[in-house]
Amino acid sequence: MEIQFSDIQQAAQRIRGIAHRTPVLTSRTFDSLAKANLFFKCENFQRGGAFKIRGAANAVYSIPRELLPRGVVAYSSGNHAQAVAIAAASVGIPATIVMPTDAPALKIEGTRGYGGRVVTYDRLRESREAIGRKISEETGATLIPPFDHPWVIAGQGTAVLELLEEIADLDAIFTPIGGGGLISGTAIAAKALRPSIRIFGVEPEDANDTKLSLIAGSPVEIPPPQTIADGLRASKPGAITFPIIQKLVEDVLLVSEDEIRAMMRFFFSRMKIVVEPSGAVPAAALLHGKLPAGIQRAGVILSGGNVDLEFLQSL
Repeated sequence: MEIQFSDIQQAAQRIRGIAHRTPVLTSRTFDSLAKANLFFKCENFQRGGAFKIRGAANAVYSIPRELLPRGVVAYSSGNHAQAVAIAAASVGIPATIVMPTDAPALKIEGTRGYGGRVVTYDRLRESREAIGRKISEETGATLIPPFDHPWVIAGQGTAVLELLEEIADLDAIFTPIGGGGLISGTAIAAKALRPSIRIFGVEPEDANDTKLSLIAGSPVEIPPPQTIADGLRASKPGAITFPIIQKLVEDVLLVSEDEIRAMMRFFFSRMKIVVEPSGAVPAAALLHGKLPAGIQRAGVILSGGNVDLEFLQSL
């Protein structure tokens, strides 16, 4: 189950025809507030509105040819759901997506719009993993988890490959942490290209399972988080992702709900971009004075931009 840098390089070639090469933006105002030079990798401009297409497409394109007609099944609060639906449609196979009833309407509608069959569940009473496994066993569809799979992790690492090709001399990379797929792929790729680079994750205060797990030295499960960052509501780090985080990630920072909202407002009003709560989390830490010492130039992965208009209005 070990993921090598070569797996990420191969994933980059595999998904070249479906994933966009997203831009890197800067803001002098943000730099002055954070007291560092920041480079934002804008996965909010990615196909499907989030970085998830990278891992989903790499997974779909890695399925043995004889198993493809059986389709795929995934579980997700939204971005992975849409990504799997897009990737499945690109090769003409069915996709069944297990989504919580409280997932943003925009993401449910988007998943259906991309051709996915949506099966809903109550996240407080039912297990999405159990539902996904049952569908997979009954149909023979390949299960594509949102983060805890080598194919998915390798695909997610391709974002930082692009970032470091464009901005090579970075001191650190900051990413949000849900289940850990993005930061795991990021850490493997970044450390291979620049061994001295520092890797930091950021979580909402109410979804701090990775922070608690690092303190405890083993995966800790928390109650279902209620954070507005719906893409970061994993309640426990992955079995594959957590050892990678332990080995390669220097620290995990925490941000409040108010800090996330303030960061979204800044992106919208000052940088003229829409970033969803999960995507705003790492930048929120830097905007609010949590930049670790010794960092002058850092990359920040804005993981997605899928947010309901009603929520935007509430800002």
